[in-house]
Amino acid sequence: MLLTKAKLLWDKAKLGRWGEKRSEKFLKRAGFKTLTRNFSCKAGEIDLVMVDSDGSIVFVEVKSRADESFAPAEAVITSSKKHKLIKTARYFLSTNNIKDRPYRFDVVIIVLDEKGKEQIRHYRNAFVP
Repeated sequence: MLLTKAKLLWDKAKLGRWGEKRSEKFLKRAGFKTLTRNFSCKAGEIDLVMVDSDGSIVFVEVKSRADESFAPAEAVITSSKKHKLIKTARYFLSTNNIKDRPYRFDVVIIVLDEKGKEQIRHYRNAFVP
């Protein structure tokens, strides 16, 4: 689906939701299954929680950008953000009684080009706790 950059730029929340939906679709085509979207607790929020084909639970941080002229989208995954993601993931595992199951943190970056087409970059195991 093509959306104009102008429409998405007007509403950052809309851009974020669009990016999360596109990321989920992209990952499902790669064999992932969705457990939940936008899991949140006091510690923070995780955009997507999925299961990879090998059975690993994957906590996915999605970053959507209309362009990267100021800085690459990867730059916003700070150590503070990583710490929040780790705490939130541990809470998710605990509250769902998931033990002894491999898990990892992936990052998906979606950037719109000047014609409104997306470029998707998927970083598997982007960081480790």
